[in-house]
Amino acid sequence: MLRKMDRREVLRTSGAAGAGLAVGLGGLQIGRPREARAATPLRAAEAMFYDKLKDGRVRCGICPRRCIVSPGERGHCGSRENRDGTYYTLVYGSAAALNIDPIEKKPLFHFLPGSKALSFGTAGCNMDCRDCQNWEISQARPEDVDTHDLPPARAVELALRYDCEVIAYTYSEPVTFYEYMHDTAVAGRKNKLRSVMISNGYINGPPMEKVCRHLDAVKVDWKGVTEEFYKHYCGGTLQPVLNTMSRVKKLGKWLEIVYLVVPTVNDSAADIGKMARWVKRYLGADTPVHFSRFHPDYQLRNLPPTPYSTLRRCHEIAREQGLDFVYLGNVPGNDYQSTRCPKCNEVVVERRGFEVLATRLERGKCAKCGREIPGVWS
Repeated sequence: MLRKMDRREVLRTSGAAGAGLAVGLGGLQIGRPREARAATPLRAAEAMFYDKLKDGRVRCGICPRRCIVSPGERGHCGSRENRDGTYYTLVYGSAAALNIDPIEKKPLFHFLPGSKALSFGTAGCNMDCRDCQNWEISQARPEDVDTHDLPPARAVELALRYDCEVIAYTYSEPVTFYEYMHDTAVAGRKNKLRSVMISNGYINGPPMEKVCRHLDAVKVDWKGVTEEFYKHYCGGTLQPVLNTMSRVKKLGKWLEIVYLVVPTVNDSAADIGKMARWVKRYLGADTPVHFSRFHPDYQLRNLPPTPYSTLRRCHEIAREQGLDFVYLGNVPGNDYQSTRCPKCNEVVVERRGFEVLATRLERGKCAKCGREIPGVWS
């Protein structure tokens, strides 16, 4: 859940029309006060990947839902609207959350360790995950959250001003602000900034391939290993997510996976083993996998946090199935945050929380034994 900052550092710059824009090192919602939201105009831009149908209807082509939307209505995500037969995204350049994060918070552990990422997201999501941690913006409509005008050029300007090497599309679901992400990534690349997509992976092939031309890494949240799980807990389907991970790998973009371990729901040894075997077979043993601790939130407040013993068991199973880089997340100070060489077991990237303490790599190889450590290191 995103919360306003209290005692953390806040850097302020001037925004459009004199409005203040806060960029800090903690979760932050920005924009005008709640009472002013109704008067905040939505920033609209014509959507990509849609077809015009009869009677003014449109069919969205961004995600597997392929919503058919009548004039005056919106798609499932709530952030796209049919206006007289033309489909619009309503969140273009409107950030509902903005922050400067360490790249390790995404989490991306094999991508420019220690770098800073200008991170933003908008309202809306194309899934309805019952365990959502950012539901305040992901399950909201654009007019129901605080926002600030942050067009692509402005995002690039802020990233450069605060020495960020990366722009991250995150917090909610980048698929629902696809056009905003795409254009920002294009502008960022022109200014030698890297772009990373932090996503549920629920996107169709053509739009994923198009945006991947301008991305450098993708982190996919893999929710569970069965179609039944996706149906009942996410309101989506599994196969498109598997397709996305395979596609990203084939396109040569750096990929990492997060699996939120929810007690009694997706934490069985059979599920974890199935997941690990699929990763090794279709993505490769060198694909980093992060098992993340669940905290009660949104519609799953009746379940307890994931026991650390369960996370350790997930780690053991994944390693037994042959995965080389397995991490545990949302557990401060745990023993499975650093990157070890699969050959000699030397710690090649030492971490504590989101902080990188030391790196022992030489041109992407273990400094001790010379084994290549896959990733984007420079």
